[in-house]
Order: sequence, then C-alpha cells, then structure tokens
Amino acid sequence: MTHTTRPAFRLATASLTALILGSGAAMADTWRYAFEEALDEVQGVFAQKFKEEVEANSDHEVQLFPFGTLGESDNILEQTQSGILQFVNQSPGFTGALIPEAQVFFVPYLLPEDDDQLFAFFRNSEAINTIFPELYAQQGLELLTMYPEGEVMVTSDRPIAAPADFNDVKVRVMTNPLLVESYRAFGATPTPLPWGEVYGGLQTGIVDAQENPAFFIESTRMYEVQDHITRLGHNNFTTALMANQDFFAGLSEEDQQVIRDATQAAFDHIIEYQQGLTEASLEAITAAKPSITVTTLTEEERAPFRDTAERVEATFLEIGGPRAQEVLDQMKADLDAAAN
Repeated sequence: MTHTTRPAFRLATASLTALILGSGAAMADTWRYAFEEALDEVQGVFAQKFKEEVEANSDHEVQLFPFGTLGESDNILEQTQSGILQFVNQSPGFTGALIPEAQVFFVPYLLPEDDDQLFAFFRNSEAINTIFPELYAQQGLELLTMYPEGEVMVTSDRPIAAPADFNDVKVRVMTNPLLVESYRAFGATPTPLPWGEVYGGLQTGIVDAQENPAFFIESTRMYEVQDHITRLGHNNFTTALMANQDFFAGLSEEDQQVIRDATQAAFDHIIEYQQGLTEASLEAITAAKPSITVTTLTEEERAPFRDTAERVEATFLEIGGPRAQEVLDQMKADLDAAAN
C-alpha cells in the first residue's frame, strides 16, 4: 500500500504546486490590446500610455498590436468579442453595423470645431458615459472611453469647394451606412473600402478621394497620391477603447480600477498630445509636397454642405437602432452643455 500511496502523494503535491504557480501566473497576466493605427499615430500613443500606466500600477503586462499585425478592423473587433484579445481601440465607423446608435458620430456638423468644447463634450457626455456603455455591453464589450483624434479632412485628386465638385467623385469611406449616406448627401459616390486597400485604390483610380485627420494623412503618406486637402469642417474622428466584457467582469475590483485609471491617464495624455498636432501635420505635408493645396472652406462655402446634416440626421433616426432618438437627443444636450 505504501508503494501506491507515495507516488499518489507526490502526484498530488506536484498538482498542488502547479496550481499555486499557475494561479500566481494568472495574477500577473499578459493582456493583449489591438488598435487601428501605427504605434506612433494617435491610437498608438494612447495605447502606449495605457500600457505604461497598467504596468506601473500592477503586475500585468500589456502587449500591443498595431494595425495590420492581426488583420483589418473587423478582425480585431471579432477577436476581442471572442476573448482572444482583451482590449481593442476602434472607431464607431467600424462598429456602426454592430451598434447602429454609434453611427451618430457621422452626422455631419454635429460635433463642435472648437477644441475646448469638443474635449469638454468627450469628458462629460452623458451619452458616452451612460448610454453607450449599455449598448456596447449588449455586444459583449466593456466601453472604457471614447476620444477624438482630430478634424476630418478630405483629400482628393480635384479641388472641392462646393457639393457640385463631388459629382462623380468616388470617396473611400469606412463600412458604415451613415457615413455612406453623409457623402451621398454631399453629392459624392461613397465607396466602402478596407483601409489596407486605400493607398493603392487612390493610386489606381478605384477611388478618387478619402477622409481622415491630418496626422493620418501625413503618416500614411496619402498626400503622395492626392493633390488637394479640403477642410469642410464637417467632423472630428472619434474612436473608442473597449475591453472584452467577460474578461473585465472577471477581474478583481483592484484590477478593474487599474484599467479605469490607466484609461483616464491615457485620455488626458492624448488630449494634450493633440494640441497643435493638426497644424504641425499640415506643415509637414506641404513641406514634403509643396504642390499640394490645403483649402479651408469659408462659412459661406460650408453652408450647402451644412444643409445636408438634417437629411443625414433623419437617416440616422431610421437606421440608428431602437435608441437612436434617445442617443441623438442626449448628444445634443451634452453638446449644448459643453458650449456653455
């Protein structure tokens, strides 16, 4: 009997040791975080600050996956929903089909151009802090924050000064129904295209134009295959940091707080980082390609574009999901509060 119990005892001891070591290892996990941009672009700068804060205030490690390392935007969202990734930073432009209410961010001329008002809105918005977390939770996602990335500008192979200039212009858009409607209302031919195909598409004429913040136009060198940049003043690029909901719910309160604190620190950091970024990027673009034109439309020139907002807003209420009216009303109340 002693010959049979001793190996069993050793096996039990080894199992217990493995369990203890395993639980210790689980307490210091590696968390995987993917985003839609390069490491030195806005989402990458945000992610690096988040990683720095988490690792400084816990035993956990954050592994970052910039754009392209794990596929396109829809791939990293699916990987987060399935639990392969713990965090994903993604624009509502790509979650719009999944969370139709998030398309509200593509109603043109809804967000303010003034930076102070814009940042106050993102900090204090009831829609962002209360309504959207409930909507994201229905898709297995814990919404940690939303933040702006910069004024959206249109690059094109022809000058744009009026809606008529968009006639027959194929504008690359994200796969978002309301963004498609927005450019259709402007008079363009919206053409959904994965980001990885955009530069080549502009080069070969599959698309004639696209929209993005100035830093992204600079870093991706899209100005090389476009001749004009137009500031319509119609939007600011919005993005969101999310966690897999089961993962987040399974964490200790201490770890959840580490994540919330890291998110807040990264938010504050990225707001500060963006000060002057747009103008610096435009200067770098014009230095690299002196022939490019950068045109800021006057209020008079913007008026016919601004007039399309009502039509796009009506479309949002039709396709924006069961809480579309509530979201839009709360957004407008939040924006009014930010302006006062």
